Amino acid sequence: MTAAECRDSRLLVPALVFVGVVVAAVGSLGAPLITSVATTFGVSLSSAQWTLTVALLTGAVTTPVLGRLGSGPHRRAAVLGTLGVVSVGGILTALPLSFSWLLLGRAAQGVGLALTSMLMGVARDHLPDKRSGSTIALLSVASTAGVGVGYPLSGLLTDHGGIRTAYGFGAALTVMALAVAVKVIPPSPQKRSTRIDVPGALLLALALSLVLILVSETALWTSHPWAVGTLAAIAIVSAGMWVRVELRSSAPLVDLRLLRHRAVVGANGAMFLGGIGMYLLLTIVTRYAQTPSGAGYGFGLDVFTAGLILIPFSVSGFLAGKLVPRALRRVGSAHALTFSALVVLGALALFAGTRTSVLELCAAMAVLGFGVGSFSAALPAVVLSVVPPEETSSAMSINQVVRSVGFAFGSALGGLVLAAGTSAGTTLPTEGSYSDAAWFGAAVTAAAVVTSATVLRGRAGTGPLERAE
Repeated sequence: MTAAECRDSRLLVPALVFVGVVVAAVGSLGAPLITSVATTFGVSLSSAQWTLTVALLTGAVTTPVLGRLGSGPHRRAAVLGTLGVVSVGGILTALPLSFSWLLLGRAAQGVGLALTSMLMGVARDHLPDKRSGSTIALLSVASTAGVGVGYPLSGLLTDHGGIRTAYGFGAALTVMALAVAVKVIPPSPQKRSTRIDVPGALLLALALSLVLILVSETALWTSHPWAVGTLAAIAIVSAGMWVRVELRSSAPLVDLRLLRHRAVVGANGAMFLGGIGMYLLLTIVTRYAQTPSGAGYGFGLDVFTAGLILIPFSVSGFLAGKLVPRALRRVGSAHALTFSALVVLGALALFAGTRTSVLELCAAMAVLGFGVGSFSAALPAVVLSVVPPEETSSAMSINQVVRSVGFAFGSALGGLVLAAGTSAGTTLPTEGSYSDAAWFGAAVTAAAVVTSATVLRGRAGTGPLERAE
């Protein structure tokens, strides 16, 4: 490797991680600002919730398409184009426009959630095995732990400058990420032409859209159960048609043949189940911390202070992302994934058992962060050990979709349990309902532990992450 190549390699790693953290933080801006959006625009909380839902939706829908583009010669253009779309979306959220324009801007920002898989493809193609493995693990961690960066920062900016200031800062960060990407992201070495499977993309978009709408608009489940049944049926039919189209396509949007590997199926199954528990705890902890102490529990924290509780989550998550790649050679990615799911399970149990002080909430978040970080670092090693390098972006895009859907389910199911624990005529759930939600998340996470320990049993990884030091 020449001196110039070494210098470019040193620049590439921090650039990729910076872009990954920015898009994760910007994508999470909807969650802590929901109440402020409702107040500022005079809309209901359920309508304001769409500032988060629409970002998750567009991220899940566009991830497979961009993942396929990222597997071909046009990856650099796809990365820069995506960051351009996210930048325009950020500008729309910061301008003094109507609520509809805000939703459009958030939808554009959600496209950035699809970047992680392409960034992993860049790392695998342009870095030596040892460095690419650790960088891919860190990118996977950043896509989740970066959420903890956005929460307190957006709360601080909203408290001091209003909601437009928070969104404006997100837009400025995205423009910076675009400038970095223009300077550093190299052209793809892949020469195979990439053709987008348009019918497959439309069917997948329809199925994912309906699924995320169903898990986000939980009020429909009781007010219009017939509509829920109809939408669920359409989603199932659309998903079935999509599978059939992909299996028959010469250039599928997602190469379903990758699912013949037990490692890919097991890892994504564990990600879906584990993602439910992870995001469920994230959402109920911040809600618990902001509950007025007059309710008999909670600490009455403002948005910024409640967001600070997530700092231990991000710090321990990134710490795990640095430590786990070194451990993969000794214990194997499958065992590391099982251990990580157990740590997440421990965080849920810790919150369920004790939360009498803010420090205890911070402790639960630190444990959760380490579990999420190690889980996110180990999972790519499982998948990439059986996936050819040219399919890195496409394979990891499947995981990003599964992650998004799992997070959406976690958020929705946590809300359902708390809603069930809210008495008629009151607005706050009972304290016991928080324990119920945490134990429910623990049960789902236990299923992730079983999935990882059984489906991946005996699989010896030899992927780039397990060769990393």
